[in-house]
Amino acid sequence: MDTKVLFQDASALATPMLAVFAVDIATGKDADPIPVLLNTSDAVTNAAEKFIRSGEFKAGLCETLLLHAPSGLKAERLLIVGLGKAKTLSVDEVRKGAGAAVRAAKPRAIRDIAIAFPEDHALSDEHLENLPCVMTSRALIEGAELAEPEWDTYRSDRKDLSVRSLTVVAKDGEALTNAEVLQGFHEGLILAAAQNFARTLVNEPGNILTPTEMGKRAKAMCDAAGLTCEVFSTAKLTELKMGAFAAVAQGSAEPPALIVMTYIPEGGVAPDAPVMGLVGKGITFDTGGISIKPADNMEKMKYDMAGSAAMIGAMQAIAALKPKVKVIGVVCSAENMPDGKAFKPGDVVTAMSGKTIEIINTDAEGRLVLADGLHYAKTLGCTHLVDAATLTGACVVALGYNNVGLFSNDEETWEKFMSGIPKSGESFWRLPCTDDYRDQIKSQIGDIMNTGGRAAGAVTAAMFLKEFAGDTPWIHLDIAGCAWNEEVKPWLPKGPTGIAVRSIVEWVRSYGA
Repeated sequence: MDTKVLFQDASALATPMLAVFAVDIATGKDADPIPVLLNTSDAVTNAAEKFIRSGEFKAGLCETLLLHAPSGLKAERLLIVGLGKAKTLSVDEVRKGAGAAVRAAKPRAIRDIAIAFPEDHALSDEHLENLPCVMTSRALIEGAELAEPEWDTYRSDRKDLSVRSLTVVAKDGEALTNAEVLQGFHEGLILAAAQNFARTLVNEPGNILTPTEMGKRAKAMCDAAGLTCEVFSTAKLTELKMGAFAAVAQGSAEPPALIVMTYIPEGGVAPDAPVMGLVGKGITFDTGGISIKPADNMEKMKYDMAGSAAMIGAMQAIAALKPKVKVIGVVCSAENMPDGKAFKPGDVVTAMSGKTIEIINTDAEGRLVLADGLHYAKTLGCTHLVDAATLTGACVVALGYNNVGLFSNDEETWEKFMSGIPKSGESFWRLPCTDDYRDQIKSQIGDIMNTGGRAAGAVTAAMFLKEFAGDTPWIHLDIAGCAWNEEVKPWLPKGPTGIAVRSIVEWVRSYGA
């Protein structure tokens, strides 16, 4: 979309559709809703007042009411978008509300829209604390930009439902407020573009996005963003003795790709400064290998590289936001296929770290590529690690589709990560990663097994990775339940989500302030 900000009264803007937000200020469990517009323009308020008071619209989250030819406005239509209860209002509701405005325009063939920046007409100081200007502006742009793409890429009858332009219209205020709106606007564009790039990668079918192709696209992004990027394959895995990663790749005719992306801030960093390591699972298609998956829903396994897509997207945003901290992204990409050369249950492989791994199930391949990726990131100088992976179905069973499973070996690192969640708006739930689970992955023939049985499957997968993070502060994100939106939401289409891009970027920025 062509996106811009204007500082003026929303009522004077000529546009096919003007969207304004509303909240329910009613208190009490059984109180009738009291919808109030988050806009201080008298003309906008007057145009909507009769319909707001009718009881037809209750300001529920992403509830919409469309008015045609609104009196006193230059807009052809006025769309009122609910953000839910005022007492629970946060920037995430603004993000979803902006997405709902864009999604409402698309089927109506409205190609140019405006969204009024939420103003404080109806809110107390207590509620306003949850809507700081920069974060609100950023969330609005993120929500709108993330709502725009459709994921019907290869349909021959594809219809163009794109919203071509978006104008954010904010009341002209003090210079500081205007600057804050613009700061959030530009950050939102950067982060949404990075997340949409990650989503584009996840959406590609396995025959298009092979490990080699992923390397090419990562390299192209890095070249455009000013990052250093190196892409290696089988010979490098052999040189580095990445036996775990190589074992996964050996059953496929497609060669693996080891992708290393590096961001160094202008002026460099001090020798004792932290170096952030971003490690992504990049299985571009997962059959399960010899431990082959059931045929039902196997087509979804093209998304098994969503962790690597998150890291590639995060690196794109980091390059644009320029935090004062060095960042290295490591992507371990392969196909997991069951041919005559494929690794087998019962095999013992040696990881780059020297640990020996007994293969119990070849469908637990993601943790094998990450094992070598995490150790390699440490050899490159990374002092803090985060990995992201569609790692276990067990995490989906535990948390469903609403929260990413989070594991960590370090309290301070976990707290740093969680401090960015109010900005990113993404949802995480910490699960245990304590030594009393380690016995489940002990091997009789080797050091560890690559699965620990059915019980606590997400935890034992994290315990496996913890072996390779060692004493380095580390966070593991199991995004299996959140990387793909299984149903249409009012603010987001069905398809890839790009989960964790925003949160990873915030975590990195917290070390480079």
